[in-house]
Order: sequence, then structure tokens, then C-alpha cells
Amino acid sequence: MKKIAFYGKGGIGKSTTSSNVSAALSLMGKKVCQIGCDPKNDSTRLLLGHICKETVLDKVRTSDVEDIKKEDIVHRGFNGITCVEAGGPEPGVGCAGRGIIVALQLLDKLKALPEDVDLTLYDVLGDVVCGGFAMPIREGYAKEIYIVSSGELMSLYAANNIAKGIKRFAVRGEVRLAGIIGNSRNVPGEKELLLEFCKKLNTHLVAFIPRDKIVNIAENHKQTVLEYAPDSAQAGVYRNLAETIWNNTELTIPTPMTFEELEKLAGTYGTED
Repeated sequence: MKKIAFYGKGGIGKSTTSSNVSAALSLMGKKVCQIGCDPKNDSTRLLLGHICKETVLDKVRTSDVEDIKKEDIVHRGFNGITCVEAGGPEPGVGCAGRGIIVALQLLDKLKALPEDVDLTLYDVLGDVVCGGFAMPIREGYAKEIYIVSSGELMSLYAANNIAKGIKRFAVRGEVRLAGIIGNSRNVPGEKELLLEFCKKLNTHLVAFIPRDKIVNIAENHKQTVLEYAPDSAQAGVYRNLAETIWNNTELTIPTPMTFEELEKLAGTYGTED
């Protein structure tokens, strides 16, 4: 089974990309499981057609652990994709990172995930690589880590921080950086900047996803682009990305930059002539 994770700055389009990749893989005939590790609970929204009504932590809060059944927390989404949301604490209470640890441990205890899946995708908030959010990396749940980033400085800053976490755990485990997925924000010199950022990070640009209004339209219909507009150019972009991920063998230990180096790089490419 292929075990991957998507990390990235909040709002960068990580969950949208995850869901479209999962949908594309399932349409390629792969059995896919997507696990949302973000307290917003929105990772699987486009696959389920609604915000997940019962997350793992929701069930933990309202039931004795011994009474929880896997069918309570494992849901079926688009084209048979297995969908799970770890969930998070109530606003202002508790630690979301700790919640991810509890959720993943409970999934293990219940043997809740199907054993015959071809690929499991963990969709993880990447602004803060604390103990909980780093768990898919640290505990080996995911072996191949993809970072979703635009050419904006703060997105690159988050990507660089995530790379630091990958490097730390790669030394003593099998986890590797599988590449950067560029999600365009139409900033100046964006693709060239991302290509150079990848070189500095000792990785490659897996894909550069163009900005297209069809993504937003599909989201407003609570669907992936693959479901809403399967013949669109953007659907083709996600299909190509899914195929690249399935066949990707370019796995590396990253070489993160200092913030000063990152600022200089962004300043070189990210300005209008």
C-alpha cells in the first residue's frame, strides 16, 4: 500500500488538491482512503458532498471508546473512496495536534481502515509542525510527503518549515520528501521561483496547477472537479498529477533553507520587472 501525506499552509488549496487527487486515483481503478488531519474537518467535504457529520474526536467526546464502532467514524465518499476526519477540539478548548494523535491511535486500535486499499492519503495542516501534526511523519503513517505551495513568501516559509520536520524524521526512519505541488496564485515569476525553490530543497516540482475558476465553481457545488467537470482542462491537470504521484520514485531527504536565504530567493523571482 502506498502511504502519502499532503502538507501545506492553511488556505493554500491543500484539501482541494488532496480530494481531486483522491478522486482521480479512484477513477484510475485504485482503492483510496483519505484521512483529514485538520481541525476544520473539511478535507473530505468534496468527496462526501458535505462537511463530515461525525469526526473521530466528535465520537470520542460523546461516547465511551469501547462503544465506538468503525462504521461510526469511517464514511464512504465519491466513487467508493474511504473518508475519515480526525476532527479537532471545540473552539478555544484543547490542542488540535493532540487530537490528531488520539484520532490516529483510535483508528489503529479499532483496525478501522480497510486493509485492501491501494493508497492512503493524509491531508495535514502544515502551518505548525508540532507533535500532533507531525505524527503522520514521525510515526511512519505516511512514507511519501508532498508539500502544496504557491510562490508567495509565507507559503514557501511554511513549506520550508515542513521540510525541516521531514529532514529530522528522515534521519531515523523511512519518510521522505516526494516533491512540491505548485498551486498557482498568479504571483510574478511563480513557476520559476518554485522550480528554484525545489532545487534548493533537493526535490522536484511534481506539478504546477494553474488557477482556474472551475475549481471554485465545483467547490460551491460540493464536488471535486473530477466529478463536476470531468472533461475540463483542470480535471486533466489533476489526472496527470494523480498518475505522477502513483508512479513517483523521486524521494529525497530535503535540505531546508534559512529564512534569509528564502527571502532573498523570493525577492529575486517574485517581483515585477
